[in-house]
Amino acid sequence: MPKSLLDTDTLSAVIKQNPTAVSHSLSYLATYGMLTFSLITRYEVLRGLKAKNALVQIAAFEKLCAVSEVLPLTDAVVQRAADIYGNLHQQGQLIGEADILIAATATENGLICVTNNENHFKCIQTCFLTTGSSHD
Repeated sequence: MPKSLLDTDTLSAVIKQNPTAVSHSLSYLATYGMLTFSLITRYEVLRGLKAKNALVQIAAFEKLCAVSEVLPLTDAVVQRAADIYGNLHQQGQLIGEADILIAATATENGLICVTNNENHFKCIQTCFLTTGSSHD
């Protein structure tokens, strides 16, 4: 099992205790000891919880972040994201900015991006893709 970066939908499935997502994450944790996701994913999850004023979930998420590897948005990631955007724009296949930044983070760190958003990520040739958990 290669080291991976969780996309927002996959991390959300883990947080929501989706059985498949939890099972995969426990196997992953046995090997790597912590989950890895991007600062963009942190933002997407946190904004959703704050929009709902979900204080208990926010506290739990902050604890999860403290024991996880949250990869920063670096200049190299921004450069890679701009390359991805340019390629997608030329192909007429634009996807959301957050997905582009998450894919660039995975690529720049040599990680596989675990996602259920295959439709978004399949058009990014530089991002290794694997399907994460299903939302049961």
